[in-house]
Amino acid sequence: MTYYHEHAKVWLSVDCIIFGFDKGKLKILIGKRQMDPGRGEWSLYGGFVSGDESVDDAASRTLYELTGLRNLFMRQVGAFGNVDRDPGERVVSIAYYALINVKDYDDELRQEHGVEWMDINEIPQLYSDHNEMVRKARKMMQQKLANEPVGFRLLPSLFTLTQLQKLYEAVNGAELDKRNFRKRIKDMDFIEKTELIDKTGSKRGASLYRFNKRVYNEDPTFKL
Repeated sequence: MTYYHEHAKVWLSVDCIIFGFDKGKLKILIGKRQMDPGRGEWSLYGGFVSGDESVDDAASRTLYELTGLRNLFMRQVGAFGNVDRDPGERVVSIAYYALINVKDYDDELRQEHGVEWMDINEIPQLYSDHNEMVRKARKMMQQKLANEPVGFRLLPSLFTLTQLQKLYEAVNGAELDKRNFRKRIKDMDFIEKTELIDKTGSKRGASLYRFNKRVYNEDPTFKL
C-alpha cells in the first residue's frame, strides 16, 4: 500500500459527445457549466467516475441521467489528460460519443438540464479541451458510418432517401451525388422501401424506407 501513497491522486471523469440529426443538420448537445471552474462557459455534459463503477458504466449512467434513454449506441473516443486541462484539479477525462434520435429526447428533460442542440458547424469555444473531443468523435463517427449502418440510430424508424443522404452529407461535411448515392442504397437489401408516402415536402410525396436489422445481421457486409 505504501507504493500508492507515494503518488498524487488523479480525478477521473467522463465527458459525453451526444450527436443528433435534425432538419438536415448534424447537432450535438451542449450547455453552460453550472460550477467552477468555467462557470457559464459552453461545455459537454459529463461527470466523475464513482469508486464502484467502470468508466463504461459511468458513461452509461451519465447518458441516462441526461437523456432518460437506455441502450444507446455509445463508443469510447479516448483519454484526455493534459496536465493543465482542468484548472481546478488534476483530472483525466474519458470521452464517449453517443447517437440518439432527437425526437426520442424529451424536450422538458433537455430544458431541465439546461442543454441545447447546436449545429456542429456553429459550436462556440467550449470549456477546456472539449472542442478537441468533438473533433475526434466526429472523425471516428465518419469512419464508423462508412463501414456500419450506425446512422440509422439518428433517423426516425421511417425515413426518405433524401433524409438519409442529408444525414451522410451532414456527418461527412461534403455533398454526395444524388444518382450515385441512390444507386448504392438500392443495392442494400437491408434498406427496405415501404408502401408509405411522406407528403410533408410536396404534394406528390416521397417513399418512406426503413432499416431491416435482421436482414443486415444475416449479411453484414457494408461499405458506403
